[in-house]
Amino acid sequence: MNCTLMHKRIATAQIELDDESGFIRRVQRILRPEHLPVGVTVKKGSADRAALNEWWLNRSIPASRMGIREALELLHLPDTKTLLMCCFGLSLSDQYWMKPEGSGLRWEDINFFDHDFSMDIGDALFGSRGADAGFDFSSPDNTSDGFLKKRWKIIDGRRCLIKGGSNPFQQQPFNEVIACRIMERLGIVHVPYSIVWSDGLPYSVCEDFVAPDTELVSAWRLMKTLRKDNSTSVYQHFIRCCEELGVRGIQHSLDQMIVLDYLIANEDRHLNNFGLLRCAQTLEWLGFAPIYDSGSSLGFDKSAAHILAGYGISCKPFKNSHEQQLGLVSSFEWIDFSKLSDCGIIIEETFSRDGAPDYLDGGRIRAIAASVMERVQKLEKESCSTSRRVLFQNHKI
Repeated sequence: MNCTLMHKRIATAQIELDDESGFIRRVQRILRPEHLPVGVTVKKGSADRAALNEWWLNRSIPASRMGIREALELLHLPDTKTLLMCCFGLSLSDQYWMKPEGSGLRWEDINFFDHDFSMDIGDALFGSRGADAGFDFSSPDNTSDGFLKKRWKIIDGRRCLIKGGSNPFQQQPFNEVIACRIMERLGIVHVPYSIVWSDGLPYSVCEDFVAPDTELVSAWRLMKTLRKDNSTSVYQHFIRCCEELGVRGIQHSLDQMIVLDYLIANEDRHLNNFGLLRCAQTLEWLGFAPIYDSGSSLGFDKSAAHILAGYGISCKPFKNSHEQQLGLVSSFEWIDFSKLSDCGIIIEETFSRDGAPDYLDGGRIRAIAASVMERVQKLEKESCSTSRRVLFQNHKI
């Protein structure tokens, strides 16, 4: 199949897709190299086909998604990659899409920001659609990432992402709300979350923070704009890539993200879980994206005893432990610790207000609250000791 890779209304490249696998077989012609996906390089007029394939196939639902095997059986599809062209690769995270040759399709007619979309794929992913004919595959759910069960819905005219939790505690939706309440206290720009219930299970709900004229570019894509040498850390490389793109002063935003992730013991801030926003039309960089997707935190899969002991907490993206990652923070002066003094109450209130299920018992909730308050106290001590070191160094100078 011959297609044109479109960036909203801008024809970016002419490509040939394999009809069965969905792979990009050939990049026939580059039309607007500056509008290619971030991280796809062009040398001597030819695009890096492997990099473009990686970007394209990563738009598909991951094979590890909860319930995806059952959904594919229901839809009579071999894999998630075949869903991509069912919606022309359209997403609610950016403005890219594939225009089949001779189709005459226009962005104005098909994009999901301005038009309704089918609920069929979301229903299939959530196991709420029976086996019948007539599926409408036009849905942004075809291009959603992540392991947890999720779907897009239009609620009161707003594009909203609904996302579940995992067994045994189904805790992630509550964690999103708790992270939001902590970020509100600290003045961190973030995506607001709330809780809804369906068939006895909790789900987090957030509105799409990408507008019809903007798009999210992940840290993973940004870090492909420059070659990283072995002497440069991942942290330094990310900052360097941003600076080369003309985005400066992001260290404070990274400080805020690192501090938040320490406080909530976030275990899944991978490189596709934060990034920058830009204008799709002008390619102007708009700055650090609001913090989102903080649910895999607060001991979401651990016992109460392990939560209290701080056992088995993994850390991403820059260091292997949160304590080490705190060492990257340039300043703690922006933190008002008086606003964190009731974090334990915030946690207990959130679980109580939003109706935590029976398997999130009082002992577990108290353990979560106590572990966060312990990290608040440790962070305040670290902040004070860092300030004293800076004062001492300035005095010596």
